[in-house]
Amino acid sequence: MSLSASDLVAAAKARITEVSVDAFAAEEHRDDVLIDVREPAEFEMGHLAGAINIPRGVLEFQVEAHPAMACATDPALALRERAITLYCRTGGRSALAADALRQMGFSKVRSMAGGITTWTERGHPVTTR
Repeated sequence: MSLSASDLVAAAKARITEVSVDAFAAEEHRDDVLIDVREPAEFEMGHLAGAINIPRGVLEFQVEAHPAMACATDPALALRERAITLYCRTGGRSALAADALRQMGFSKVRSMAGGITTWTERGHPVTTR
């Protein structure tokens, strides 16, 4: 039996925590690591302030080595209990990414439902810096 991308996203969403754009915007999430899993060109066009760009395709390989997640000199010291919020364009890639991080043992990971598309539709700001 083969699965479509939509099937994979739906299965991931059943296993992860999603946060709505409105709930995320209302929260104080200064301690969250905010990860934009879109491609670098998408990130450069506009992203949430404070987000780091780790594209979905390399997430599992780079997340532990990123300074925001772990000691740069010793990736074994990754803080898997750190709160992480991921987003993408509409929520599919971030759901898959959240599920992958969950499987890797990250305990406080969630995906922003609707992604940056819903974020901007609701009038929330983005930055290019």
